[in-house]
Amino acid sequence: MNIGILAIQGDYEAHANVLRRLAVSCTFVRRPGDLAGLAGVILPGGESTTHLKVMTEEGLWEALKKFAAADGAFFGTCAGTILLAKEVHGPAQASLGLLDASVLRNGYGRQLASDVHMGRTKLRAAPLEMVFIRAPIIESVGKGVEVLAEDAGHPVLVREGKILAATFHPELSDDTAVHEYFVRMARSGLSVSR
Repeated sequence: MNIGILAIQGDYEAHANVLRRLAVSCTFVRRPGDLAGLAGVILPGGESTTHLKVMTEEGLWEALKKFAAADGAFFGTCAGTILLAKEVHGPAQASLGLLDASVLRNGYGRQLASDVHMGRTKLRAAPLEMVFIRAPIIESVGKGVEVLAEDAGHPVLVREGKILAATFHPELSDDTAVHEYFVRMARSGLSVSR
């Protein structure tokens, strides 16, 4: 199995390091051809408008939509969550629209502070370390979205089908639980032809 990591901006190398620790092959995605043969794609943090600009210029925007339509799995962290959401505001911006959620991008000072929290999750009984860096806020989710973890009264880890999104940065923790969960999600769709 091979997982792609959008390698435009953000700490994509940290995601690769986690996958390597899990003995999972990974490919840096910079062009549409890099999506061939992947079971899933990680959209890392960074600045969502920069991601959007480069993705559009490189032809990745439409390629990622086609990957999703072929039942490819996605995992967005921080800015990646913004790119996955169906509704983005604060201010508004385009998104892939794959996750039935409304996300406050800027928050005008209401973003979750940059901090490390320990929180409960549906992934396991033990608390999960959550590293927040100027995190967006998931304000609401649709009926088909499962909230896997919350912090400060907001969902911070959610899943809808083959889409996983975190407003925090699990790649900056020694805890591999969230990446392990995504790998299991991606593995379940390996029989899908691309």
